[in-house]
Amino acid sequence: MNYPLLNVFMTTVWVFLWVLWLMLLFRVIGDLFRDDSLGGWAKAGWCFFVVVLPFLGIFVYLVARGRGMGEREATAALKAEEDLKQFVRQTAATGHATELAELVELKNHGDITAEEYERAKAKVLAA
Repeated sequence: MNYPLLNVFMTTVWVFLWVLWLMLLFRVIGDLFRDDSLGGWAKAGWCFFVVVLPFLGIFVYLVARGRGMGEREATAALKAEEDLKQFVRQTAATGHATELAELVELKNHGDITAEEYERAKAKVLAA
């Protein structure tokens, strides 16, 4: 089998460009469907343009709406971070309260003694 080094290099370049194009395609389509400012027909038109004339469609989309892509992604990242912080705050706040309520319930039913309750309560509050 005879496959010169230059052919290996060119094949590697073409594979790299193909993967790059696929990544851009998925990024553009994801941005299209994430954008709330575009209507359904505009999204359909951009999708049609990107699928029918793939290279030209992606390059035109990046030129026409590239700045907005970064802003939309930054907004989505900030929203995701804020949602995570709120979830952590909510979970941490209800976690100790739920455990303490369960301990009180066990103590009231006589399943644990007052000493066991105090030790468990100290562990929950220390954590």
